[in-house]
Amino acid sequence: MGLTSTTPELEIAATDPPSSVTATARRSRRSYYPWLVFALTFALLLSDYMSRQVLSAVFPFLKTDWDLSDSQLASLTSIVALMVGLLTLPLSLLADRWGRVKSLVLMATLWSIATLLCAVASNYEQMLAARFLVGVGEAAYGSVGIAVVLGVFAPRVHSTLSGAFMAGGSFGSVVGVSLGGVIAVHLSWRWSFAAMAVLGLLLVALFRALVTERRLAEHAADQNVATVGTTGTTIRVPVSSLFTNSAVWCAYLGGGLQMFTAAVLLAWTPSFFNRYYGMAPDKAGAIASVFVLLIGTGMIVCGIITDRVSRTNPAMKWSSAVAFCLISFLALGVGLRLDTGAPQLVLLGIGAFFAAGSSGPSAAMVASLTHPSVRSSALGTLTVANNVLGLALGPFVIGILADRLGLLEALQLSPLVYVLAIVALVAGKRLYPAGLQKLAAQSAAAAA
Repeated sequence: MGLTSTTPELEIAATDPPSSVTATARRSRRSYYPWLVFALTFALLLSDYMSRQVLSAVFPFLKTDWDLSDSQLASLTSIVALMVGLLTLPLSLLADRWGRVKSLVLMATLWSIATLLCAVASNYEQMLAARFLVGVGEAAYGSVGIAVVLGVFAPRVHSTLSGAFMAGGSFGSVVGVSLGGVIAVHLSWRWSFAAMAVLGLLLVALFRALVTERRLAEHAADQNVATVGTTGTTIRVPVSSLFTNSAVWCAYLGGGLQMFTAAVLLAWTPSFFNRYYGMAPDKAGAIASVFVLLIGTGMIVCGIITDRVSRTNPAMKWSSAVAFCLISFLALGVGLRLDTGAPQLVLLGIGAFFAAGSSGPSAAMVASLTHPSVRSSALGTLTVANNVLGLALGPFVIGILADRLGLLEALQLSPLVYVLAIVALVAGKRLYPAGLQKLAAQSAAAAA
């Protein structure tokens, strides 16, 4: 009996040669590694937006401690988005040449240290300088981070991953605002910044230890082998094609302008609840985080809706984007003019849900109107528009208006920017067929 029995280990050894076992183990490691890369890159994205948006939770403290105006508070938010808008493209190009992993590590280290400098700032000028560095560090993280993620996954899941990655900014904002408010009340506003900085540095160390250029290259090579023949071409069109298609310009403008009011909600909702609902900063931050969460959830859901309604008619993406802008415009426009209470909160919630709902359709329209060889640059250009026209301009303009009119009156004006976004998107839908023809002509000219 003892001579005939075998252990499971001996059975494996008897049936599988060593080379087969090694290959199986290698495939197992390769199957989980892309998800590890996604998890770590996404975690750093959360840290990115936590460091960026924690400022909103401590607005009341800074206003009291340093006697700041609303426009000064707004500038501390807008300087980050402005740097992101200005530096995304050049830093993305540098990252492609220098190495994406090294670039991501450097970026995250910079914004984490800059956030730590925010914690020790003693006046407005020092805080503005530290926030400037936060913006420099965060500038190209979104474009380079998503490039790293997509490089280790098959194309069939790229849309899902892109949508989740974009929405991660809102989820990071939720955590940053809510957690920052709690820490500020129970410890101090300085500890709010310090906590975000320490978290960022820990994630940097973990990312650096587990993600390497060599392993990314191995998985990228696997994906290239799997997808070769689906593209079958190395044709490249000039970078100038990003700006010679009128329909693409409409997508850039519509996408950027629809982010204006969403950015206003991200920055000023905690102060709105603090001033007009009489909430303490920690409770105001917690309630505001619910609205930020609605913005992020709406981005995902609206993207799914758009894919469904445009399945047989791609031009419906433009119509979906217009519909989302219109719903948010009406809900916020009416809600901000109601008295405080449940009806106002319901309408503000609906408006927040659809506030950035056009983000997914805008990105899809840009992708459909640009050649694959320059598509990353096209989406980078859309990121610039989102930051300059929306994330940077929105909070700053409302801050200036709040100093002159009052915060509520300024917020009541913010949904009007949706009118400009709708005009751009309607024009884009009219130009869409001609834009597709121009893309085909550019591709044919490049192939000739």
